[in-house]
Amino acid sequence: MHFNQTTHTTKCSKSMGSTERGLLTCLCKDNGRRGALKAIGALNLLSAGLWGSTWAESKESHPAEHYRIDTHHHFYPPAYQKAWLDYEDKRNIPHFTRQVSWSVESALADMDVAGVKKAMLSMASTPGVWFDLPLEDINKMVRSCNDFAAQMIQDHPGRFGLFATLPMVDVKSTLEEIAYVFDVLKADGVGLQTNYGDKWAGHQDYAPIYEELNRRKALVYFHPLAANCCGRLNTGTFPAVLEAPHDTSRAVVSLLLAGAFVKHKNIRWLFSHAGGTIPMLAGRINYFHGNAKNVNDFAPNGIEAELRKLYYDTANATYPASMAALLKLVPASQVVYGSDYPYLPMNTQVNALHELGLSKATIDMIEHKNAEHLI
Repeated sequence: MHFNQTTHTTKCSKSMGSTERGLLTCLCKDNGRRGALKAIGALNLLSAGLWGSTWAESKESHPAEHYRIDTHHHFYPPAYQKAWLDYEDKRNIPHFTRQVSWSVESALADMDVAGVKKAMLSMASTPGVWFDLPLEDINKMVRSCNDFAAQMIQDHPGRFGLFATLPMVDVKSTLEEIAYVFDVLKADGVGLQTNYGDKWAGHQDYAPIYEELNRRKALVYFHPLAANCCGRLNTGTFPAVLEAPHDTSRAVVSLLLAGAFVKHKNIRWLFSHAGGTIPMLAGRINYFHGNAKNVNDFAPNGIEAELRKLYYDTANATYPASMAALLKLVPASQVVYGSDYPYLPMNTQVNALHELGLSKATIDMIEHKNAEHLI
């Protein structure tokens, strides 16, 4: 989210060091709960050594130079858009697709505004690429989406990369698509969903797929979707608010307990939205599984060590408390910029990152240096 400073100043307690007092004074220009949350998040970042030398440094304008790399950038080929609308029509689902405006031209324009040099293309979330179709049609949809992205890359050199989509519901088809996207399309990685028909990422059925991705030293990016079990829970909100981040956490824990992070050391794992709720639940996961009899099989150096090896993007996760929790769990070298475009303008996360007061070195790592190393 993007937070604007207000013109009001609130008196704050100053029973702390001079650096913290100055920081809190600046942050308390926001009224009420929002200002307090920003202060808490900022002080956590300060204690982690990630805060800039001065508040003035963090508030310097950031020119829209083309150096940022967006690792969380959705695209919608025409064939996919039609299938999504048909899917919603058959189930009497509100036309969420029509609420999202996307085209290659609009994506490039937004990239220019936000100073994004390169955007990594990946498919959107619910309902994935399956639409309850027969396997043959699923494979055709997957192939058409990957080919569409490859054409975007060819038409606009240097502006796009590809996290190719995979069928996953059939091992043979998936292995064939892996060969195609890497050997023919030269994809940068693959983009997977957190679950497929309520089989989460660590399910044993996916073992041959991960073995091949490990052999290829692939970058594997995960995006959440509303699971069949839980997409319509009556919580008074919609799945993107609670269900999506929780499903990312389910995927991480599923992979962790299955030993995937240990067995497939050559895979580089990247998770959306700061890992969902993983930063907040890491302690609980460690408490309940850290002393398991078989812990050496899935976390020989401890659960936190496994979580710290993963990469996390900033999409919809640049709220001060969220970033403070993430950067307490993992080093800044494991965090990459993600916009969640077109659901949010690309500069939403850029502006929010620059308002966190992180050091310039940390901002540079998140906005492009980590992604340059990762991809």
